[in-house]
Amino acid sequence: MMDIGQIHRTEYEIDADRSGGENRSGGLGGGTEPVVVAEAPGRIHFLGEHGEPKAGLFLSAAIDRYIRVAVSMRKDNSLRFFAADLGERKRTTLVNLKYKREDRWANYIKVAIQVFAELGYPVKGLNFTLMGNIPQQVGLASSSAIEVASAVALKGFLQANINDKELLNRLLSAEAAFFGKNASPVDYLIAFNARKDHFLLVDELSMEVRRIKSPLSKYKIVIMDSRVPRLGVEDELKQRRQDIKRGLELLAQKKPGTNLRDYAAPDLVESMGDLPEEIRRRSMHIVQEIQRVYDAEDALKRQDFPLLSKVLLHSHESLRDLYEVSCPEIDWLVKRAQEIEGVLGSRMTGQGFGGCTYTIINDGAIGEYRRRLEDYERIFGFHPLTYDIRPAVAARVIEVS
Repeated sequence: MMDIGQIHRTEYEIDADRSGGENRSGGLGGGTEPVVVAEAPGRIHFLGEHGEPKAGLFLSAAIDRYIRVAVSMRKDNSLRFFAADLGERKRTTLVNLKYKREDRWANYIKVAIQVFAELGYPVKGLNFTLMGNIPQQVGLASSSAIEVASAVALKGFLQANINDKELLNRLLSAEAAFFGKNASPVDYLIAFNARKDHFLLVDELSMEVRRIKSPLSKYKIVIMDSRVPRLGVEDELKQRRQDIKRGLELLAQKKPGTNLRDYAAPDLVESMGDLPEEIRRRSMHIVQEIQRVYDAEDALKRQDFPLLSKVLLHSHESLRDLYEVSCPEIDWLVKRAQEIEGVLGSRMTGQGFGGCTYTIINDGAIGEYRRRLEDYERIFGFHPLTYDIRPAVAARVIEVS
């Protein structure tokens, strides 16, 4: 990425000199040092994404694509935001710090500002610059990365005495207040706990994270955006969440339990006559996926690649047949990838009904994988986009100047 620190200084200082003291976005020239820059990674879920709400178990990783945020002080009480990638500018003040639909990306910076304003830090007048290379709207957590990068930049800029756990909890509270709904802590847990070349086992219920050293040094991880239009996704996913809730209620009538982790696949088989078939399939996916997460952790630790391949294959089949969030294009891409010698595994990721797959592949198989993507475009008419990724580091300050 470009040097965001220099872009920030140009936006809020050099242009100010050219315009006689006030730049294009109304910023005041001079007195804007120091500049603090922080970055937060995107993330990918390898397993567990379609789990029980508020009780999910995930195999995930931060990815080496980031949102970066630069912050500096102003002489007035204005809050100014500049998205360098988009060439867009937004503004507000602390008194008017609230969600505005038209502010889009800037709303996520406001969440971080709210955290430190509530803690009593001096945030009346600040400049922010934002840029990044996380693909947008494909389920790689670019929005939460904006919040975390902004919060880490502010923490460094204000020299705030707050640890990551408290910062995470305050971000969750501010997010709920801003957007009117409770956010999952999972993306924040990944952003704060990631480590280079490590997978993460993330427990949404306990908010615990276990790191697993990656044994995949000889493999690449390729994210592929299918470019399939995704329509009506929220309604479909809402229905599945309702099915899961109802399934848990019915299971609890025969055997006490507070979430689906309290049940095993035999419980669902035993209750087959009591559960509507669709609810049973949804519940079976989640119960089996929990075990697959543990199996994948074991496979990674023991470098048991055949077991890992089997787990990923069965997970995608379950998403296709039991949870029913895949689509013909995604199934075709996964199947064709799995046929290639040198592919360890392939599976959909994200909300589904289109979106992305990931493929774990060695260098010698890349050429054949690219040829399969050409066939995909010819058959389905969508031009796929690919991104090579690696498990990456946690959010951090990268520049103080």
